[in-house]
Amino acid sequence: MATYIVLLGPPGVGKGTQARLLSETQKLAHVSSGDLFRENLKNQTDLGKLAKSYMDKGELVPDDVTISMIRDRISRPDCEAGAILDGFPRTPAQADALEIMLKEFHGAVNVVPYITAAENILIERASGRWTCRAQGHIYHEKFNPPKQARVCDVDGSEVYQRDDDKVETVTKRIRVYFDQTIPLVEYYRKEGKLIEIDGTQAVEDVTKVLLASLKKK
Repeated sequence: MATYIVLLGPPGVGKGTQARLLSETQKLAHVSSGDLFRENLKNQTDLGKLAKSYMDKGELVPDDVTISMIRDRISRPDCEAGAILDGFPRTPAQADALEIMLKEFHGAVNVVPYITAAENILIERASGRWTCRAQGHIYHEKFNPPKQARVCDVDGSEVYQRDDDKVETVTKRIRVYFDQTIPLVEYYRKEGKLIEIDGTQAVEDVTKVLLASLKKK
C-alpha cells in the first residue's frame, strides 16, 4: 500500500524544512497545497482558473477544488509510493474527503506528525525571516543572518522582509492556525495517528525524533 503522511505545524515551527528532510529519507514526494495552488494559478490550468474565480470574489476555494488538485498531483509517477501532505487537510471535513480520495490510490493516511511550539517562540522565529528579492533565498535576523546586512550571500541582491513575515501578520497567522487546526489535531488523535513533536529543539533533533516516531508507527 502507498504511504501517506500528513504533516502538521504552525508558521515558524520549521515544518517546511522537516517536510523536505522527510521526503529525502522516506523517498516520498513532498506535496504542498500552497505550491499546488501557485502552480495551477501560474500555469492557468482549469483548476487554477476555477480557484481564481473564487479568490477574485474574496471567497474560500471549495474543498472539492483543492481535493481535485491533490488528486491530480498524487496521480503523478513520483507519488506512486505515497506522499507527504503539507498544508492539507486543514479541517476534519477535509480530512474525511482526503480519506475517501486516497482509497482511489489504494492508500490512507498512515501517520500525522504534529510539530509545535509556544506562541512566543513561533512569533520570534517567523517574524525574523527575511527573503532574497532575486531568487528567494531565506535568512533569519537572529538564527541565520546574511554576512552583509540586507545583502544576499548567494547572489548579492537585496534581502527584504515580506509583509506576511512582519510581526503583526505573523501573530495573526499563528493564532488563526491554532484556532483552525485544533479540531483537526483532535480528529487525528482520536484516530490514533497523531504524533506530537516538540518543535523548539534544534532542526536535526526534531528530525531524529520524527524519524524515530515514524518507525514506531
